[in-house]
Amino acid sequence: MQLQQLVFSLLSVASVALNIPNVLASSGRLPPVESNKLRRALTRKALFNHANEFLKFSREDPDGNRAFGGVGHNLTVEYLYNTFKTGDMADYYTVEKQKFIHEYAYGTSKITVEGQTYQSSYFTYSPATDGDLTLPLGLAANLGCNAEDYPDLTGKIALVSRGSCEFGLKSVLAGKAGAQAIIIYDNVPGDASGGGTYGSPVRELGPYVPGAIISQADGLTLVADVNAGGVAATLKIDSVFEKRTTFNIIAQTKGGDQNNVVLLGGHTDSVGAGPGINDDGSGTIGILEVAKALPRFSVNNAVRFGFWSAEEFGLVGSTKYVESLSTAELNKIALYLNFDMIASPNYVYFVYDGDGSAFNVTGPAGSDAIEHMFQKHFRDVGWEVKPTAFDGRSDYGPFLEVGIPAGGLFTGAEGVKTAEEAAYYGGKVGEWYDPNYHRAGDNVKNCNSDAWITNTKAIAHAVATYACSTKTIPKRTPKAKREFSPRAKSHMHHSHCGHVDLLQ
Repeated sequence: MQLQQLVFSLLSVASVALNIPNVLASSGRLPPVESNKLRRALTRKALFNHANEFLKFSREDPDGNRAFGGVGHNLTVEYLYNTFKTGDMADYYTVEKQKFIHEYAYGTSKITVEGQTYQSSYFTYSPATDGDLTLPLGLAANLGCNAEDYPDLTGKIALVSRGSCEFGLKSVLAGKAGAQAIIIYDNVPGDASGGGTYGSPVRELGPYVPGAIISQADGLTLVADVNAGGVAATLKIDSVFEKRTTFNIIAQTKGGDQNNVVLLGGHTDSVGAGPGINDDGSGTIGILEVAKALPRFSVNNAVRFGFWSAEEFGLVGSTKYVESLSTAELNKIALYLNFDMIASPNYVYFVYDGDGSAFNVTGPAGSDAIEHMFQKHFRDVGWEVKPTAFDGRSDYGPFLEVGIPAGGLFTGAEGVKTAEEAAYYGGKVGEWYDPNYHRAGDNVKNCNSDAWITNTKAIAHAVATYACSTKTIPKRTPKAKREFSPRAKSHMHHSHCGHVDLLQ
């Protein structure tokens, strides 16, 4: 009997210990959030458990991806939503879905010249060709960003270098010059399997022509062939367009100052090529794990987690969210933190250049303080960081446009690792930060566990810092909401990190 009572007592103590967050929450005695304690609650195992679930979702999709509005992505959205509706998360957060409809597009490309097939990638929103299109190639001058760069290309396929302006603009300008299609070649070494996008389904300037991207090496070979007397290419584009319904997920702490909100987010969708576990499963999962750990603590300022859909199609989800908020609601957001690709296998620790010291593009007042906060944190844990340009091509863009200070972390995409970076961070010189960026190989094995846990703990530090106080972020003067058009998001959108070439 005494043994039974002892066992019962021990089980009761264990039950209470496991339920401490709920007990404290119900009594209003949660301890204030502290960076070191919040960080200690995070583990690599938990990150990879979520990643394996995301990979499973992609495998249930007939196309093997988590592209917005598809089976894999819908399972991802439900997983996130249900996590916030379960256990102590349900007591600690409010959670909602924000529904919207957007046009989905996916396609394939094939380019053949004199019997040789060149590796190529389709541009999202490119129209299809009517079967094989075989025409002479015609060159554009400079980077093809102005109408005068295009000679009469009637009956030809335009051949243009990437750089300085959007792919979609080049497509429209080529069409206006009479071209029936466009081939854009990269302006840095490497292959072109990452693809790209025209940015939006339609463009006011005019209609698109079918298009694809090839590597720099292949493009320069074709330029030489044209200059040597001319060459014809065969281009085939197959594309699918359909309206899809999708959802953002918004969760916010019930505690804390609801008029002084710390907002952080990342996108939940992948490209059509694969499961997107680094891009951006890593950011989504890092944010989720911090959200799961936070209910152990109280916060002075409300913390809001945004999980954005359709980022890969032009920052659509985050833009829809910003557009849905009144001026009064926008003015409640103290700052926005973005986490897109935080586990790249050949990583560098990049922090957005909020003060403009590296790229001469500053964020709204307070963005500098966010950058400096991250710099100090990484220094405190033994790392120096590198700046990445604040060019508005991930989900922080819509927040910058309405004057909300922003910042965030990133580990690199198709940028090439330098010898200096490899000497400091390790990894392979001359290879992409993420060799599987926008490819089928962006799976669980593609994620670097050291980078992932380090960045996730940096997220936790940021949340703990600003949940306690936003004193380093200047108060904004309330202003009327203005209309804005976010920049088209390139599928090569992370090329800017640490590099001068900021546009497509």
